[in-house]
Amino acid sequence: MGTRLDMGRIRAARAVIDPVFLDSPLYRCDALWDKLGCAVSVKLETANPVRSFKGRGAELVASRLAADGGTAMVCASAGNLGQALAWSGRRRGLDVTVVARRGAPAVKLERIRAFGADLELVDGDFEVARAAAARLAREREVRLVEDSLDIETCEGAATIGLELAGSVSGGDAVLIALGGGAMATGVGHVVKTLAPGVEVICVQPLGAPAMTLSWRARRVVTTDTMDTIADGVAGRFPIPEVLDDLLQVADDAVLVREESIVAGMRMLLEDAGLVAEPSAALGVAAVLEDPGRFAGRHVVTIVCGSNTSIS
Repeated sequence: MGTRLDMGRIRAARAVIDPVFLDSPLYRCDALWDKLGCAVSVKLETANPVRSFKGRGAELVASRLAADGGTAMVCASAGNLGQALAWSGRRRGLDVTVVARRGAPAVKLERIRAFGADLELVDGDFEVARAAAARLAREREVRLVEDSLDIETCEGAATIGLELAGSVSGGDAVLIALGGGAMATGVGHVVKTLAPGVEVICVQPLGAPAMTLSWRARRVVTTDTMDTIADGVAGRFPIPEVLDDLLQVADDAVLVREESIVAGMRMLLEDAGLVAEPSAALGVAAVLEDPGRFAGRHVVTIVCGSNTSIS
């Protein structure tokens, strides 16, 4: 079985994405090495205007929509994609509407509005917002942006892999937060293409395990509920096409407890000086829960977002 991702398009994406999102810092963090018992490199995807990796994919979506003569788009978002599309859309004169759950983190909702998007709030979880966004796009006859299903979101995220592939080698591990799958499939595809001996490990909260359960079963597994602090990766209905891509590139998918996620956030703040939202701490959480697996190895963790309150 093949994959929807294409290395030629991924390399070409760097010419489309605003440089403010490219070449994010990648460095060894000795403080984490001392605490975790392995050589930890951090790929910092928060030093940009939207404070997350989502700007890469949003740039591809917005640029292609504008080139095709489109004027508006709608998306469902846990917060970060909405910010990114609002930022990229405003630069290109596109109207952006973001549908989010009413209980989403206030800092994310405030920044969506600040970037000029219209914000529609719904009661319920992310899957309710996703259904509402689809209805709204049909009614308005505008572009529906579906994170992870739309290949631009995956191939935009895949440019992260181009930037880190030269810094990893056989026996190393790359830990990737797993939600809808855009970052995991994108980065995983590039790493497995350019550095096949590197282990690609996806990490998801135990309270929102649908994609991990699907990867393990090799078929879509849905869940009735989800309960996790890591709102950015919380979903109940995996997308079949994305699961097919993930099955080609992930060596493992692991689930971590809430207390490990919180401990990971605290460690990144106190020992690395990094503000990380819960989803961005999943890689550290995975090492905390299984230190023997990573002892003495070189591990890369992607700090993928910092849209959180530290109060």
